[in-house]
Amino acid sequence: MSKLFIFGSIQGQLRSAFSKLSALQKKNHFDCAIVAGNLFSHEHDDQLTELLDGRLEIPCPTYFTVGTIALPPRIIEKIQKDEEIAPNLHYLGKRSTTKTSEGIRIVTLGGILDPNIIAGPSKEQYEPFHTEGDAKSLIGAQTADILLTTMWPADVWKNSTKAKESGINAEIAPGSSTIAELCAALKPRYHISMSPGDFFFEREPFFPQTTEEDKEKGIPLTRFISLAPLGNTAKAKAMYAFNLNREAIVTPPAGSTVTPFYKPPSKKRFSQDDEFSRFGNGHRQSDRHQKRRRQQSPPPGPERCFFCLCNPNFSTHMVCSIAEDAYLATAKGPLPASDTFKLEGLNFPGHFIITPVEHISTLSAADLTQEKAQKTFREMKRFRDSLQGMIASVSKRKLGAVTWEISRARNIHDHWQFMPVPADMVIKGLVEAGFRVLAEDLKLGKFTTKEFETADQVEGDFLRVWTWAEEEEQVVSKSLLLKLDEEVWFDLQYPRKVMAKLLGLEQRTSWQDVVQTEDEEKADVEAFREAFKEWDFTL
Repeated sequence: MSKLFIFGSIQGQLRSAFSKLSALQKKNHFDCAIVAGNLFSHEHDDQLTELLDGRLEIPCPTYFTVGTIALPPRIIEKIQKDEEIAPNLHYLGKRSTTKTSEGIRIVTLGGILDPNIIAGPSKEQYEPFHTEGDAKSLIGAQTADILLTTMWPADVWKNSTKAKESGINAEIAPGSSTIAELCAALKPRYHISMSPGDFFFEREPFFPQTTEEDKEKGIPLTRFISLAPLGNTAKAKAMYAFNLNREAIVTPPAGSTVTPFYKPPSKKRFSQDDEFSRFGNGHRQSDRHQKRRRQQSPPPGPERCFFCLCNPNFSTHMVCSIAEDAYLATAKGPLPASDTFKLEGLNFPGHFIITPVEHISTLSAADLTQEKAQKTFREMKRFRDSLQGMIASVSKRKLGAVTWEISRARNIHDHWQFMPVPADMVIKGLVEAGFRVLAEDLKLGKFTTKEFETADQVEGDFLRVWTWAEEEEQVVSKSLLLKLDEEVWFDLQYPRKVMAKLLGLEQRTSWQDVVQTEDEEKADVEAFREAFKEWDFTL
């Protein structure tokens, strides 16, 4: 059990805030403190100087995000230079998932929604605005002890007797529907926010509609708390302390209600006529008319790209894990079925998509800085390495893996595909032979062996393949590269065809023929998450 302390907006009153915290810390020994709202303001510059000079004592780890006021330039400079602003003071970022040194998982979305920005997650971290893409991108965080937001979730006052008695409604406290969706998806133990006026509001705890089976596992209960600003004239509560209890809740406490958030309508299932699917395996083969039409049309932007988190048709239930620059999701229409590797210990298909969060055609795209490209590559590689470790462990080394990437300048959104394969096929070179033989049959050229440790080692269009397996205490792996001629048509299903042939799954070659129901997809994601817990570096 952790003991936490929460401030409302401090608005630059640093001396007063940290003095109060120091006095309370002597008696209560808080594990950490969190600021909901604005830590700084455009005033109290002398106190900001004291903070940066190390003359203000902060008695316990204290976390904050951007509120409704942009961070002061001196604070931004300090963060960018040293990361640490002052001892025990930590900036969570505007959009982040953080596991603190105290073991508390905080999902953060600072700032006010800017509905005019539709190009996905915002690129800067210090301005007091966020996008719908920012909110949607955090859904993949899966769970949270604390959800910290500047805005309220829309409709949180519904079904609440306390809200009715206090006169709180959408006019008093306007909210964000995307933050409501985020709260509903993460089911945090506490949702902490700043009040838009001089008032404090603590809603009755709420829980989602659950089955009897769910109740036996424990009910996810959320408490929403919004604090008034420090030193407000109404003398409304601006500080709050509580114990964070992680034990399963079987019976909701008295006065709790069903969630005030309506379940969003089910996402439209895309037909086989769709030209591009986010979790499919690239474009379908098309006739010449369809290909010509695609070439003449501009590529979809982030709001229409089915790999982008800001797309309104984004199938969030297929996301397994999300990090800062990349995320992991199951493939739509996976090549292996849920029971293909049952004898090896897997109760899910194991076919995954590893995708950059940024909307980029290749990892070396001109719109990415070299530093960002390398950071994204390393994070994608970390997902791949984690998957390999999990697959080998669960299967007792009976399974290895193959990962491939088709990198082309005219791609819509770069991604890698990962799939289990019998370890013997890797160790005996059968996977490598399968790729080489089909490439020669199709007159695509010859594979060369090349190690890939960074994102920019290859120029032009290419297919790269990684094979991996463990043999006793030894790792058997290989990296293959096939340069692609831009003038020669390339079948984007080529890697899947190779693997279907090797695994004897030719009847599943076309992903459109084996699309699962949403319930089946959710079941596979849940089974995988359980197996992946030990290797998921985002938790």
